[in-house]
Amino acid sequence: MRKRTVRNGLRLILAALLLIVLASFYHVGIADLFSLSDTAEMRLYRLGIFWAAAFGGYGVVLAAFGLVLSAEPRDAQVRILPIFFMILAAVALFFYLLASSFNGPPRPERLQPGDTITI
Repeated sequence: MRKRTVRNGLRLILAALLLIVLASFYHVGIADLFSLSDTAEMRLYRLGIFWAAAFGGYGVVLAAFGLVLSAEPRDAQVRILPIFFMILAAVALFFYLLASSFNGPPRPERLQPGDTITI
């Protein structure tokens, strides 16, 4: 097992998980921070999911090749367990945010130009 290659693959998988969390749960906050329109917000979401899929797919392939390749002497110093625990923490964060989004209060719809507020 070539640990450096596996570690790089796991890093890409972690980056993909974090992109999925950002794109899924925080795209509205990011869009508000940069004053993006609704279409730009949707594009931000789509690009986030696309790049997460690309990073995750490449990370899985890289980690699989690292498992198949023979080890090198310089791989003895490489530790894989910390990045594995970080991936587990990212998955736990995703499921926590998913569960809390079901229990959260409903968000009010954004007003469109020309809409009125009745008090």
